[in-house]
Amino acid sequence: MPDPAKPLRLLVVGFGGIAAAYHQALQRSPALRLEAVVEPDAARLTPADAPRFASLAAYWQSGVAADAALVLTPPATHEAIALELLGHGLHVLCEKPLAPTIAGAKRMLAAARAAERRLMLGSKFRYTPDVIAAQRLLRAGACGDAVLYENVFCSHVDMTRRWNALPEQSGGGVLIDNGCHSVDVARFLLGPIARVQAMFGRKAQPLAVEDTARLLFTSQGGALGSIDLSWSMHKETDSYVRIHGTKGTLEVGWKASRWKPVGGEWRRFGDGYDKIAAFAGQLADFAAATAGAPGAIEDGDALASVVVIDAAYRSAREARWIDVLEGAR
Repeated sequence: MPDPAKPLRLLVVGFGGIAAAYHQALQRSPALRLEAVVEPDAARLTPADAPRFASLAAYWQSGVAADAALVLTPPATHEAIALELLGHGLHVLCEKPLAPTIAGAKRMLAAARAAERRLMLGSKFRYTPDVIAAQRLLRAGACGDAVLYENVFCSHVDMTRRWNALPEQSGGGVLIDNGCHSVDVARFLLGPIARVQAMFGRKAQPLAVEDTARLLFTSQGGALGSIDLSWSMHKETDSYVRIHGTKGTLEVGWKASRWKPVGGEWRRFGDGYDKIAAFAGQLADFAAATAGAPGAIEDGDALASVVVIDAAYRSAREARWIDVLEGAR
């Protein structure tokens, strides 16, 4: 077991686009130290402060030791990589989604329990200071009971050359890619989701997967929710989450966040989205969880995001509302 007085030695598996932000976040994370990188693509640059290996097999043979791993590879590879890492005694922080299928996610979580190691889902918005502050306000009753919930993650991004739009690697399109964040934020703020209905928009890019989706849901607490997701449309809105309650309204924004009681004035409670700060918070939480702390994201949260997205795809196929069986774990 790692010495809790020393930084956790971290192996990063996969060094694609998102890895640069994680590397910056590591500079703000004294509880972890980058030990090595596994990246098979020779064209990708990796940090000069850690040895690089072309495969996990090469890493195991090197004698370099790590206590935990950060998995940043495409979703279709998550299960096999996580099982191998857990089998070698490493704790694992895995980028969303945990797996493209419910069965795969369950196998990963079961393997972690069997190995007595922590497997945590990477879901950065749960660690965004404004989202955390919003949850506190909601729990304190600032908006009363939530009635309507709105989330928008829409921007124009060319996905024609990215693995995210290849179903055999990603498990789907924008619904699984951005929707995992949306589902986790909604559950974090409102609680479990009861049922969903998903619809796909007209394609604007020549992709094999959906590039625009709308997900409607009801929470177990009775709130009505709408989530708009797109790689091809940009919705002009300063807030990515808006909640209308019986006693007030709350907005979580890219540059600022605010709330106001019914009949009152707007009150600012946050300074906007900082991706590096969110990743740093996530890394710190993961390090604490490996030492026995509960962690902001538990196994049930990780599995629920997969379960809800699976229900959403089924809803789109069958053109009807689908009950979400979060309790079937």
